[in-house]
Amino acid sequence: MSKNHRKFWLIGMFCLFVLAGCKQNDETKENVLALPVLEIDTATARVTRNFLGTIEGKVNVEIRPQVGGILEDIYIDEGDFVEAGKPLFKIQATPYQEALNNAIANEKVAAAKLEAAKIEVDRIKPLIEHQVMSEVRLKKAESEYRLAQASLEQATAAVATAKFNLSFTVINAPVSGYIGRIPKRVGNVVSLSEPITFLSDVAEVYVYFSISEADFLSFRKNTAKTADDPKDSILSGAQRPIEISLLLADGTPYPYKGTLDMVSGQVNRTTGALSMRATFKNRDKILRSGNSGTLKMDEFYPNVILIPQQAIASIQDKDFVMKLTEDNKVVRQIITIDGVSGDQYIVSGGLKKGDRIITEGFQKLKEGDVVSPLIFAAR
Repeated sequence: MSKNHRKFWLIGMFCLFVLAGCKQNDETKENVLALPVLEIDTATARVTRNFLGTIEGKVNVEIRPQVGGILEDIYIDEGDFVEAGKPLFKIQATPYQEALNNAIANEKVAAAKLEAAKIEVDRIKPLIEHQVMSEVRLKKAESEYRLAQASLEQATAAVATAKFNLSFTVINAPVSGYIGRIPKRVGNVVSLSEPITFLSDVAEVYVYFSISEADFLSFRKNTAKTADDPKDSILSGAQRPIEISLLLADGTPYPYKGTLDMVSGQVNRTTGALSMRATFKNRDKILRSGNSGTLKMDEFYPNVILIPQQAIASIQDKDFVMKLTEDNKVVRQIITIDGVSGDQYIVSGGLKKGDRIITEGFQKLKEGDVVSPLIFAAR
């Protein structure tokens, strides 16, 4: 091969290498994936916790007879709504009417004896003045008069008691509310020792639930009411209530918010829990005493890292994300999850503010791959 031919052959091979390198660079650029990347920032997380609650009417009254006897009439039915003062039951009144008649008769006898004693005192006084009779006789007459007076007062009190007992044979509703179960029937004997039924005023209801000591301390530390100071809530000992939501037994959200307005003053030594109470308006009369529901309370964690749930992958018991280095290379980063806030995870370890993680499309990536990041800010 001549020198010229050799020179042209070398130039040609060089051009081929250059073209091959350019093609390889173009292919490398085409293989770099453009994926959505989240730049980590801190935010306030809201965590909703659920507690099983028992519903009671704000006024839940036992309807007990104040006199015993035979149940003569029932004016209402189970489940009826009654207004305060409406008659509910009637106990046979005949024995109490007779007791009243006897008491009135005894009162009349006592009044007659008092009148006779007064006449006797008035008769003796002039005789004493004319020294016809000794003062001892007058003192005795005056003593009998006072005794007759006391007997009349006693008889009058007995009449009042008999009237009260007679009035108690009709049992009226002490408050407005709903009638509970009525185990007694007409003709049954009722007594003071057992209630006939229950009456619940459910215009407002209480929902009682228990919370562990650890959860209470966490809520006390982190819970805020909208923009108010978290220290200004009932959980921190102040009187301002905080809002709370209710899910009914079928999972339906109750349409009205309630307020957490009572925290027990002591921890139950057996269960290690505190009793708490929320109050709800019952405008639609949906809630009844004895119902159950799920209370939902929000707890706020300030300055925490939140990342979308789809950005996390799991292998066995390890959770990790795909993090980008400064030169956009992929590295696998193990993280610690501390809770859930909506559709995001609260991360307590493995990430810091300013880190970048891939949120979607990372399933086929491996460590060392280069990614073209489509940056979006944390929510």
